[in-house]
Amino acid sequence: MFRKAVWMLGAVALSACVNSSDLNDPAVLLGDFSLGHNVVVAPKVAKGPASREVPVDELTASIQSAIAERFDRYDGPKDYHFGLSVEAYVLAQPGIPVLLSPKSAMIVQLTVWDDAKGAKLNTEPEQITVLEELSGQNVFGSGLLKSGDQQLEEMSRSVAKAIENYLVAQNAEYGWFTENAVVDTGEEEEPAER
Repeated sequence: MFRKAVWMLGAVALSACVNSSDLNDPAVLLGDFSLGHNVVVAPKVAKGPASREVPVDELTASIQSAIAERFDRYDGPKDYHFGLSVEAYVLAQPGIPVLLSPKSAMIVQLTVWDDAKGAKLNTEPEQITVLEELSGQNVFGSGLLKSGDQQLEEMSRSVAKAIENYLVAQNAEYGWFTENAVVDTGEEEEPAER
């Protein structure tokens, strides 16, 4: 359990905040993408230290809803499916301002499937870590001013936005959601010898 807590804190320290407040803007271009299945599970989810408790069904339903909210805007001609596993979360509890300013965080693993090819686009799941968005209300941690439901909704939307950012990067690098898509094996390419 201690190792999971250390892993969670380390991942949080290395991650960045995601601004998910762009849902009223036009969707970014993602080729022929349309969301098919949106599967969210949490079979071994770890609750981080000093986190509010969230029932697993509420956690997965919230993330699934946020993904649908963001990706149902895409109406490309081909279906792609998401398989997402929630690995860990922290929903900040109220603390002592400045000394203990609790922050919310979430770690998920994403696999993307091409329906037409019946194959994964990423052979290894992509680990995505998000922190609560920095705002006037969150300067000292959302646990002080927001309810658990508000935090969960915010973190779920941040996960969905981080997924969109990942897909945009994969589209640019590997041609995902085009006829020339390349599978991301998760391995670094060796530089060519001279």
